Amino acid sequence: MVSRLFLLLLGRLADLTRRPPPRRPAGAADRGDVPGWVMITVMTAIVVIALLAVFKQQVLDAVTNAFRTVTGSGG
Repeated sequence: MVSRLFLLLLGRLADLTRRPPPRRPAGAADRGDVPGWVMITVMTAIVVIALLAVFKQQVLDAVTNAFRTVTGSGG
Protein backbone atom coordinates (compact mmCIF):
# COMPACT_ATOMS: atom_id res chain seq x y z
CA MET A 1 0.00 0.00 0.00
CA VAL A 2 2.78 2.46 0.91
CA SER A 3 4.81 1.72 -2.21
CA ARG A 4 1.73 2.26 -4.42
CA LEU A 5 1.08 5.63 -2.75
CA PHE A 6 4.75 6.52 -3.19
CA LEU A 7 4.62 5.66 -6.89
CA LEU A 8 1.44 7.68 -7.32
CA LEU A 9 3.03 10.73 -5.66
CA LEU A 10 6.20 10.26 -7.67
CA GLY A 11 4.17 10.13 -10.89
CA ARG A 12 2.31 13.31 -9.94
CA LEU A 13 5.59 15.05 -9.18
CA ALA A 14 6.95 13.98 -12.57
CA ASP A 15 3.81 15.39 -14.24
CA LEU A 16 4.27 18.71 -12.50
CA THR A 17 7.87 19.02 -13.61
CA ARG A 18 7.00 18.32 -17.27
CA ARG A 19 4.25 20.88 -17.59
CA PRO A 20 5.11 24.40 -18.68
CA PRO A 21 4.49 27.09 -16.08
CA PRO A 22 1.02 28.66 -16.19
CA ARG A 23 0.72 31.70 -18.42
CA ARG A 24 -0.21 35.02 -16.91
CA PRO A 25 -2.95 37.14 -18.40
CA ALA A 26 -1.77 39.59 -21.06
CA GLY A 27 -2.54 42.63 -18.92
CA ALA A 28 -0.83 41.42 -15.74
CA ALA A 29 1.71 43.85 -14.33
CA ASP A 30 5.27 42.58 -14.15
CA ARG A 31 6.67 43.57 -10.77
CA GLY A 32 9.91 41.73 -11.26
CA ASP A 33 12.06 40.83 -8.30
CA VAL A 34 11.03 43.65 -5.95
CA PRO A 35 12.46 42.12 -2.74
CA GLY A 36 15.76 41.57 -4.53
CA TRP A 37 15.97 45.18 -5.66
CA VAL A 38 15.07 46.42 -2.20
CA MET A 39 17.81 44.28 -0.69
CA ILE A 40 20.39 45.54 -3.21
CA THR A 41 19.40 49.16 -2.56
CA VAL A 42 19.60 48.78 1.22
CA MET A 43 22.93 46.95 1.04
CA THR A 44 24.35 49.66 -1.25
CA ALA A 45 23.24 52.36 1.18
CA ILE A 46 24.90 50.48 4.05
CA VAL A 47 28.17 50.20 2.11
CA VAL A 48 28.12 53.93 1.26
CA ILE A 49 27.45 54.88 4.88
CA ALA A 50 30.22 52.59 6.11
CA LEU A 51 32.70 54.02 3.60
CA LEU A 52 31.75 57.58 4.50
CA ALA A 53 32.15 56.81 8.18
CA VAL A 54 35.70 55.61 7.62
CA PHE A 55 36.84 57.95 4.81
CA LYS A 56 34.76 61.09 5.47
CA GLN A 57 37.62 63.58 5.34
CA GLN A 58 39.15 62.04 2.21
CA VAL A 59 35.78 62.11 0.42
CA LEU A 60 35.17 65.72 1.43
CA ASP A 61 38.65 66.71 0.22
CA ALA A 62 38.15 64.92 -3.11
CA VAL A 63 34.73 66.50 -3.71
CA THR A 64 35.96 69.97 -2.73
CA ASN A 65 38.96 69.60 -5.03
CA ALA A 66 36.71 68.47 -7.88
CA PHE A 67 34.40 71.47 -7.44
CA ARG A 68 37.37 73.86 -7.29
CA THR A 69 38.78 72.36 -10.48
CA VAL A 70 35.45 72.61 -12.35
CA THR A 71 34.68 76.17 -11.24
CA GLY A 72 38.20 77.37 -12.00
CA SER A 73 38.99 78.55 -8.49
CA GLY A 74 41.49 75.77 -7.84
CA GLY A 75 45.25 76.10 -7.84
